Amino acid sequence: MALPAKQMRYTFADCLAWNGDERIEIINGEAFMMATPSRLHQEISGEIFRQLANFLEGKQCKVYAAPFGVRLFEREEDKPEDVDTLVEPDISVVCDKNKLDKHGCKGAPDMVIEVLSPSSLRHDRLVKLNLYQRAGVREYWIVDPEYKSIQVFFSDANGFLQTHEVYQQGDVARVGVLDGCFIDLGKVFSE
Repeated sequence: MALPAKQMRYTFADCLAWNGDERIEIINGEAFMMATPSRLHQEISGEIFRQLANFLEGKQCKVYAAPFGVRLFEREEDKPEDVDTLVEPDISVVCDKNKLDKHGCKGAPDMVIEVLSPSSLRHDRLVKLNLYQRAGVREYWIVDPEYKSIQVFFSDANGFLQTHEVYQQGDVARVGVLDGCFIDLGKVFSE
């Protein structure tokens, strides 16, 4: 699908006006079409989501699967035409209910998970890592289906996302922002 014809800068207001089911992210006013996820991508993402949702049942934090819009840098006084960055992480964990509205999340989720696909390798490892770091995401997971691994980044005292751990198939991954939460990677990478 071609993006609607417009000037060079897109905003959240444009996203609200677009018709269709296409997945489009906007980063600094530039629009990016998102490829349809593969079956394996969906199985991996679904299993991580299931485990997180089971752990969070009855707790304050909530987990959301894509498509779920995250306006990383939106401030309280911003109008939709002021917001030029909207991403759709594969999984988002939000513990502050004041960040949630009818459109998704305004501000940084506590945790973001991206499952790599061939078309998103550079985007997830560089562009989104930088965005999530600037926005103040506390924990970022990059899930690699090909190598059956998860690279976990924690925000350090200076707000930089630093590699904390790399988990492999068969490991049990600790979720840093959710005390007592662990993800069984044997179930995540069962194929």
